[in-house]
Amino acid sequence: MLINFSDIPGHQNLFLDYLYEFENVAKYYKYNFRDREQYKRIFKSIVDSDNPNRKKLKPILEKQYADISKSDKTNKNIELLSKDNTLAIVTGQQLGILGGPLYTFYKIITIIKLSNFLNERYDDFNFVPVFWLAGDDHDFNEVRAISVIDKDNNIKTVGYKEEIDPEEAKLSIGKIKFDETIEEFFSTLNDSLRDTEFKQPLLEELKNYYKTDETFTAAFQKLIHSVFDEYGLVILNPQERDVKELLKPIFKKEITDFREHTEKLVHLSAELEEIYHAQVKVKPVNLFFSTEDGRYSIEPVENEYKLKRKRKSFTQEELLDLVETEPERFSPNVLLRPICQDYILPTAFYIGGPSEVAYFAQATLLYDFYKIQTPIIYPRSSATLLETNINKILEKYNVAIDDIFFGAEELKKKVIHSLTENRVDDIFAEAENEIELTFDRLREKLFELDKTIADTSKKYRGKIVNALSELKGKAEQAQNQKHEVTIRQ
Repeated sequence: MLINFSDIPGHQNLFLDYLYEFENVAKYYKYNFRDREQYKRIFKSIVDSDNPNRKKLKPILEKQYADISKSDKTNKNIELLSKDNTLAIVTGQQLGILGGPLYTFYKIITIIKLSNFLNERYDDFNFVPVFWLAGDDHDFNEVRAISVIDKDNNIKTVGYKEEIDPEEAKLSIGKIKFDETIEEFFSTLNDSLRDTEFKQPLLEELKNYYKTDETFTAAFQKLIHSVFDEYGLVILNPQERDVKELLKPIFKKEITDFREHTEKLVHLSAELEEIYHAQVKVKPVNLFFSTEDGRYSIEPVENEYKLKRKRKSFTQEELLDLVETEPERFSPNVLLRPICQDYILPTAFYIGGPSEVAYFAQATLLYDFYKIQTPIIYPRSSATLLETNINKILEKYNVAIDDIFFGAEELKKKVIHSLTENRVDDIFAEAENEIELTFDRLREKLFELDKTIADTSKKYRGKIVNALSELKGKAEQAQNQKHEVTIRQ
């Protein structure tokens, strides 16, 4: 069953217009992902553009895969990336524990399927799925836990390290190593999940990746590789120094010329706020700098650059020297990240979720500033997985998937109403209506006798209505008890 995103509560109008009313947002994006007639022209413009990094990708990837056994298909795709007619289909994600939210896997499935689709239709080009490991992020609380359905069918959050030392929380996630408490995480997870034939083998495999002294980056990469290597997925770790070496021109230009784009970004974001919303808060310099104790935002102050919440400052010359000698200390924020990504990769499509599609309304402006080819922004696929027994229950009670979005209480009412001829809501609505009519007639008669007594009738009507409401609550409780098994299902 297909469902439009517009039928799912919670989505912002910017994303919905991008999907279904593109003309409303065309001024904020370079391309309409639905317009396939322009694909070949876009592919050619990316292939023909001067990309100084294309030939440097292969040795970098071979080094990153040196200790990893890879499939022939992945090997071939790494080889293809060095060819002039190859285009990358890219996605990325924070390094969530055990892969993070399920949509991480949906994003990867989308780039693999889209690559296959394009390879079948465009003989002049090669298309390779590439995953960008977002290890420079430093929001530990966003990656430390997963939510699962526990034995009692409740959603339960299971986390690694309930608390983390504030100093450690400033570090890039990708560099943090798991300690022995990762075993407690797996113990809690094991106790939370109901027993199936898949549970123990899966947990044992995950423990091979997520273990003491392994970094978030290495564990995440090994997991994703184990699932998608056979489909030719190429995984790129941008935290490595040789990747940061390629990004020196971007880092330097951001430091020296940030004023040229900041004013435009602020103006654009204000416009978006009026019509839709601005996904990202604009900062003057879209860079972070890493010290021994953490990763800090770079902020221009008069003629200097300071690290936010740290007593450390640099002159422009000092900062440029550090880019030259220690580029691995620098990392992009959310707006500059796609620029860095597409400066290195010949990206034809970036696959993103609703929030990513929204922030590209701001980031697109930076592509022109850096003179980088803008990719087509393609929404990731989404899915709801139904177990056979759950699907049978839905069919039994004639419940559609989109009925779920109205909440548990509304769903209970719908199902119970379908099982009984005498609906509590209808019975009491009818009774309340009859009481209203009776008191209206009574008040008219009493008004002829005495206006004060007629006005007093409102008080007695209120008491009866309150008593009726109390009786309705007891009737609903009795009805729920009668259909207890159904409600639990």
